[in-house]
Amino acid sequence: MTRKELGLIVNPVAGLGGRVGLKGSDGAEIQRRAKELGAEPRAQERTLEALSKLGGLEDLQIVTYPAEMGADAVRAAGWEPTVIGDITPGRTTAGDTQQAARRMMEMGVDLLLFAGGDGTARDIYEAVGLEQPALGIPAGVKIHSAVYATNPVSAGELARLYLQGRVASLREAEVMDIDEEAFRRGSLQARLYGYLRVPFRPSLVQSQKVPSAGEAASLGGIAEDVAEKMEPGVLYIIGPGTTTRAIAQELGLEKTLLGVDVVESGQWSVDRDRRAARLVAADANEAQLLALLDEHEDKAKIIVTPIGGQGYLFGRGNQQISPRVIERVGRENITVVSTPGKLHVLGSRPLLVDTGDREVDELLSGYLMVVTGYNERAVRRVATDGSNQTHRGDFHLV
Repeated sequence: MTRKELGLIVNPVAGLGGRVGLKGSDGAEIQRRAKELGAEPRAQERTLEALSKLGGLEDLQIVTYPAEMGADAVRAAGWEPTVIGDITPGRTTAGDTQQAARRMMEMGVDLLLFAGGDGTARDIYEAVGLEQPALGIPAGVKIHSAVYATNPVSAGELARLYLQGRVASLREAEVMDIDEEAFRRGSLQARLYGYLRVPFRPSLVQSQKVPSAGEAASLGGIAEDVAEKMEPGVLYIIGPGTTTRAIAQELGLEKTLLGVDVVESGQWSVDRDRRAARLVAADANEAQLLALLDEHEDKAKIIVTPIGGQGYLFGRGNQQISPRVIERVGRENITVVSTPGKLHVLGSRPLLVDTGDREVDELLSGYLMVVTGYNERAVRRVATDGSNQTHRGDFHLV
């Protein structure tokens, strides 16, 4: 095989604000707050997952930046990289990412592989535009852009296939980002910044996030169904979204639209007009969720809705509901809700999970029941990527 060169750029702070509930990692102040809350960087481990799939590429040269921007991960994966550029360890910037991308493009790398979120994708786009084939390893909090693989393993597999010439097509994929400050205030303002050319195989690349349509009748039916089946004294961890917000409204509570809230259900009113409920925690992070599970002896359930257009249940925008939280609550105590229209957009594609823990992802894989209206259900498959392979048996979440 002809010698191939892979450029690798790691945003070392990508995803830092996810599990601590900061809804992003952009900016030095947010990164400082995330670390104060106990956040741990995850970009390196996700990059290692991707690099682990490059086996068989014997005549491969990996070009990267020093230390945490790539060299550390490459060496940990067993490769000796060509290291270019200079950084200040622990204080890398968007400018470092852009400079690295430009230099790698000038060197003629066959593919630019980068780990991060939407902000990183923007930096890569600003540097190389449509001139350089590129592919993202999902490591950020918010990933609306369609330039990312479905998960780190898929990123490594797709990079290997492309470098081997087994995937020849390149797709112009959207680079999207949101206003993080508005996002933290509960307002989702997404903007298209441009396009990157990415290797394309439908099962390995995620779709662009699509805003949910209204479907008011379906939302009302879902909310009534879920509220009716709530158990008194149980904690309900409710993920972000307009679909889950309707459930909180049915209970007479305010919902953090883009955050994770915790509700404790109570008894029905005398005329059974509304179930009593109280808001235990608003916009909770992982540590708060784990503390509440300790207090309530794990008597809890999770309610989530898939991201429109992408189908992610866990790992995109709700990292507060971490693998540890999922394991404590249990697969059997997860309820998935979705309007029929949101499922229709997905077509035959499965619902996806990318929690950052492969064992938890596999635990969640299989078939489940989705609440789509009052006493209405749909059976959908959950997978770790977009392929048609069934990972586990016929499991059901109720």
